Amino acid sequence: MIKDLHTLPANLPVPVDDGACNHLPGITLPSISLTSTAGRALDLSACTGAVVIYFYPLLGRPDSPPLIGWNEIPGARGCTPQTCAFRDFHAELKQLGAQVFGVSAQRLEDQYEAHARLHLPFELLNDGQLALAQALQLPTFEYAGTRLIKRLTIVASDGLIRKVFYPVFPPDNNAREVIAWLRVQQV
Repeated sequence: MIKDLHTLPANLPVPVDDGACNHLPGITLPSISLTSTAGRALDLSACTGAVVIYFYPLLGRPDSPPLIGWNEIPGARGCTPQTCAFRDFHAELKQLGAQVFGVSAQRLEDQYEAHARLHLPFELLNDGQLALAQALQLPTFEYAGTRLIKRLTIVASDGLIRKVFYPVFPPDNNAREVIAWLRVQQV
């Protein structure tokens, strides 16, 4: 079954800011290594300069059946449009001095598939054990017995969290929002 993962359906429920990320600005990223789609272990706290880390629930696969009820979960739908926007604006983000990483708790195999299919110029990182999510006390939700990270984006500078975008909606506009913020900041 082929489905359109690139288009957001009309009338998606808009997520509300529940304050779950208010504690993040000003804290230091914890030293936790995550496996990347480049086949290496990466510790985001060791990255120098500006780092954009967007957390997403899961990237759908065109060969998998639709996720029942997914569109009704506020903020769940839109991982592919968000990821493609970061891909499409990657050169501009890089020009602004920012590295980009996508982080999810979804299966690493699915991240490898999406990375190749979407031709991503940046790495996806796997937090399948939710080690980073728990250390940062990120908001999560459960779907079909799996704990997933809610969509949010962090901009850090030399390991210090400077800005948090939460909730992120619409997800396909997130990269533009990050670029607009980076342009006026001294990150």
